[in-house]
Amino acid sequence: MALYRNVLVKSYAQSGEASSAVVRIHPLAGQGLSEKLNVECSKSMRRDYPVGTIFRIRAKITDREGGVFVYSYFGWPFEVLSDEKAQAFLSGNDI
Repeated sequence: MALYRNVLVKSYAQSGEASSAVVRIHPLAGQGLSEKLNVECSKSMRRDYPVGTIFRIRAKITDREGGVFVYSYFGWPFEVLSDEKAQAFLSGNDI
């Protein structure tokens, strides 16, 4: 069973992907996760915040439903982070 952990993710405007979602979410670099992984999470993160917003979520890597992706339950809370707080987290100076 995969463990949940804090993961920083960022919204971006998708282009040319096989998805109806105009805004997608992907992990930030520096966490041991590919930035190309899709993230399943709360739709409000894509709908209610501008593209480029960084979030801290509780997530795990999963391979259910036939593909590998990052999963966070849509009803869980998330935190919006500044660039400075995101860099502190990635450098090990947790916030």
